[in-house]
Amino acid sequence: MFVARRYLPSLSSLLAIEAIDRLGSASAAAEELSLTQSAISKQLRVMEEQLGASLIDRNGMRLSLTDAGREYVLVVRKILNQLSQASLKLKANPNGGNLNLSILPAFGVNWLAPRLPSFNARHPEVTVNLVTHLSSFDFEASVNHSAIHFGGRDWSGVNYQPIMDEYMAPYASPELMKKGESGGDVIFENTLLHLQSRADAWEQWLNTHKLSGSVQTGMLFDQFATMIQAAIHGMGIALLPTYLGDQQVKQKRLVRVFPDQKIHLGSYHLVWPPSAEDYYPLVVFRKWLAEHSDI
Repeated sequence: MFVARRYLPSLSSLLAIEAIDRLGSASAAAEELSLTQSAISKQLRVMEEQLGASLIDRNGMRLSLTDAGREYVLVVRKILNQLSQASLKLKANPNGGNLNLSILPAFGVNWLAPRLPSFNARHPEVTVNLVTHLSSFDFEASVNHSAIHFGGRDWSGVNYQPIMDEYMAPYASPELMKKGESGGDVIFENTLLHLQSRADAWEQWLNTHKLSGSVQTGMLFDQFATMIQAAIHGMGIALLPTYLGDQQVKQKRLVRVFPDQKIHLGSYHLVWPPSAEDYYPLVVFRKWLAEHSDI
């Protein structure tokens, strides 16, 4: 339902109150917006009369926001940012739509990016914009249409499309593996490299393969990319997704510690809010992704 126009302040008034809050003074806001201070003051008075609320505390020439004004400007700033982003994307792609996709760094770089050229070739009218995230977020508070999610179906309020199961296995540098340990001893005699978001992965791997022993405290990483580099340089054994680790094996940078032993910890999904279900760029992306998924 469209809101009555009488409740919609002018864009110049919204820019004025946002600038007052961000810059802290009417003079700074006037300079940024190329207006006079009196013009800024007039726009704010018109908006207050329109909304029937006091948004500004006036103390001589000094202007500051009331509690209601500070609460209101939070929404205003979000809307102005979204409008600015929408205009920028329209300018960049005037003939088609944009898909704002939030990706997990390792998956985005190593699995999705190599496949995206085929989507671009099929749908040149759609521009895919990529940003990264490491945890779930609120779609309503972002400009993203969809995201890549790892784990189970534990992201509430979204729709799911499976992409790929993930299997993990231990990897180490060839030099580290020449030190002589064998069997399960190689795990307990070396530093184990851990990922923050999967803190219990090593314990699950040991339990699955019935290896007894305590998981020693080792180096902690927030991304697989840095963990891989640490493993390559012999700093320990990394428990990595096989689609990442096997790339390093082909380049002879890492070896699988146990060639046939791996565990399944979760799956990758494309997720999106129900409000984006029929958005054309997302619809064609989901169709394309289904053809390239490994599930």
